[in-house]
Amino acid sequence: MAYEQELALAKSLAQEAGRTALEFQRRGVETEEKADESPVTAADRACEKLIVEGIVKAFPEDGTLGEEGANRAGASGRKWIIDPIDGTKDFVRGIPLWAILIGLEDRGEVVAGVAYSPGQNLLLWASKGGGAWSGNGRLRVTDQPDPSHAVLSFNGFNKAGVNHFAPKLLDWVSKFWAVRGMGGAVDAMLLATGRADVWIEPNAQPWDLAPLKILVEEAGGCFGAFDGSNSIYGGNAWACVPGLREYVGKLMTS
Repeated sequence: MAYEQELALAKSLAQEAGRTALEFQRRGVETEEKADESPVTAADRACEKLIVEGIVKAFPEDGTLGEEGANRAGASGRKWIIDPIDGTKDFVRGIPLWAILIGLEDRGEVVAGVAYSPGQNLLLWASKGGGAWSGNGRLRVTDQPDPSHAVLSFNGFNKAGVNHFAPKLLDWVSKFWAVRGMGGAVDAMLLATGRADVWIEPNAQPWDLAPLKILVEEAGGCFGAFDGSNSIYGGNAWACVPGLREYVGKLMTS
């Protein structure tokens, strides 16, 4: 598989960070508020430090971009994009829908990624041209073409990005067979594993999206930002199975 060494490292670090986070959770965690009013804990910082130190040791020429500030310029043209605990609100409340996200970007393109949800015992990985995988084998999205038989995962009807399509949102959502919201990372993981069909993320940073983008795409799905680009830097994201691409487009077009 392409990027075999990088994926092996990312999987190992994600699982180690998961064990670290669970130990923090067992002891009890206190929450602080960042400038953007999102929560952060000592577990977030400890997990990011663990992941970044492991990456720098193995690939010293690579850069890093972490949610908790572990930003480091590299000389190789590659950058690791890290969310040590995606879903901190779930983490602090004991809801098992958080995940550790590690993506690798090479000259602006996401080429590999790992997503690990300890609460779901779910580890997924993907690489450019190498497919998306779990311990049970290769992943494929569904071939569902009809929203009335599809599962929509929508992360945050209360987020600012919803304003982009608010007037038509309720009618659009009402066509789906079921609507779920698992916090973002797990939503995308459900899509990549064929258990959901559409994922909408109204407000997101690149560390929320990097590994999820390649997981969805390598599983055969479509990914984009609300502005029509394919970027993880657009501040939001949508993803879906190919058969529902047109229906998702109806929501995105103003």
